[in-house]
Amino acid sequence: MAYRTRAHSGKRMYRGAMGLLLAGGVLLTGCSGEGSGTKSSTEDRRGAPAPAATGNGAKGGADSGAREADGAKETDGAKKAVGPEKSVAPDYLSTFALDVDTASYGYARRTLADGSLPEPGTVRPEEFVNSFRQGYRRPKGDGFSVSVDGARAGAGGGDWSLVRVGLATRAAPSTAERPPAALTFVVDISGSMQSADRLGLVKSSLATLTDELRDDDSVSLVTFSDKAETLLPMTRLRDHRGKIHDAVDSMEATDSTNVEAGVRRGYEEAVDGHREGANNRVVLLSDALANTGETDADAILERIGSARREYGITLFGVGVGSDYGDALMERLTDKGDGHTTYIADEEQARKVFVDQLPAHLELTARDAKAQVAFDPKTVEKFKLIGYEDRKVADDDFRDDRVDGGEVGPGHTVTALYAVRLRDGASGHVATATVRWLDPESRAAHEETGEAETGALGGRLWGGRSTRFQVTALAAYFAESLRGGELPGAPGLGELASRAKTLAEETEDDSVSKLAAAISAADRLRVGRGDTGAATGEGEMD
Repeated sequence: MAYRTRAHSGKRMYRGAMGLLLAGGVLLTGCSGEGSGTKSSTEDRRGAPAPAATGNGAKGGADSGAREADGAKETDGAKKAVGPEKSVAPDYLSTFALDVDTASYGYARRTLADGSLPEPGTVRPEEFVNSFRQGYRRPKGDGFSVSVDGARAGAGGGDWSLVRVGLATRAAPSTAERPPAALTFVVDISGSMQSADRLGLVKSSLATLTDELRDDDSVSLVTFSDKAETLLPMTRLRDHRGKIHDAVDSMEATDSTNVEAGVRRGYEEAVDGHREGANNRVVLLSDALANTGETDADAILERIGSARREYGITLFGVGVGSDYGDALMERLTDKGDGHTTYIADEEQARKVFVDQLPAHLELTARDAKAQVAFDPKTVEKFKLIGYEDRKVADDDFRDDRVDGGEVGPGHTVTALYAVRLRDGASGHVATATVRWLDPESRAAHEETGEAETGALGGRLWGGRSTRFQVTALAAYFAESLRGGELPGAPGLGELASRAKTLAEETEDDSVSKLAAAISAADRLRVGRGDTGAATGEGEMD
């Protein structure tokens, strides 16, 4: 199903060492559960308002939704009296860019294992939720399936429910079926990386990946401390695995951390070694503790953002270390349409570099955005859990110039909402729409899914979907860590107990690790504040 799109410019010549560079996004894990009711949009609606279940206005630009006043003009320097403010209709739209990052959850687990609670600012609930497998139905071709379901929030949740919006792409191809890869590894070898769980872990991960990649794949290796250096230009693996292993083994930690120099050199090498028909990626491996050169993400990526569309090179951030610059790494990858994960040990490293990265190199969707339209006849209030850094103005949903997220095969994305229904509500609750651009043609496509009140009537704990319960556990846990509270959220002790039970029922080791992390937080927590009751209608802050 095709939509009108902007013309896609062709590849430009790359000139000079300080010429155009680029940034983009790689995809790793994201996970979620069941649902039905997917349908496809077939008309060109670019720039049109999003489909809402009511006539209420949507949020838009900076002035959209602002209250207006009567008689606010000044005449001859004298200010006239201001009349009563006009009421503003509650907003029943929620719009955000898709995100498959998982670094926040991985780093929180590492911090808790080290005996500390994570800083609230490093906790992003969507990355907790998207760290778990949910088993959504996948589409047969490119694009997304859309599932919407829900459940009552549980004891103490009153008339609140949890609504889950699940998006899934087609299954990832086997290693033999995917296109070849051209990977540029940008490795931090500054002094702060000098430990077994930092540079040591990076070296062992790259050594393992070198043995796992195909003969027709290519890799290059850039290192940086106070300055950047190319250890290996783009090289086909074939008979050169020994050469690549030698380059990896030669890396030693030294000096300060100039992330800017590493990223710039990495993109220069990626452009020089660009392969048509291959999946071209820059992979940044660092503790992101920048202290030399430019340390602001926007400035670091200012020169590379303008050229990312020319070559389709995408950026993937891998964080390491107990002291980790989470904010900088997230901003780097977000600014470059990229994604992040975090590794703390060999098991996590193997999952990322062996199980996920080779299979997930391909992109199926660019600038993907989701919009959920809640029906004000049935919904009184709602709150999107997380995604604060990924919110998009409602009026920009179909503006394809506005940045979204990049998603590949084998991925799922979950958005969880706390929803309060009106007394006696019955009927339509929400319509969820995902919009994305084809990576090659830039043609726009949409899919939608819907939910009725009947889909929210079941109980959460002990209900039919264990995966929904895992999603709720992850969201409740994250919100507690950052000092918030959601309707029906149990205390950490009860969350840990429920997680242990679900780990046994699902026989899922990742759920066992979630239970351990919640238990650790419960032991460390000395108290939790109360955020107070929300008021009003529509979308809640």
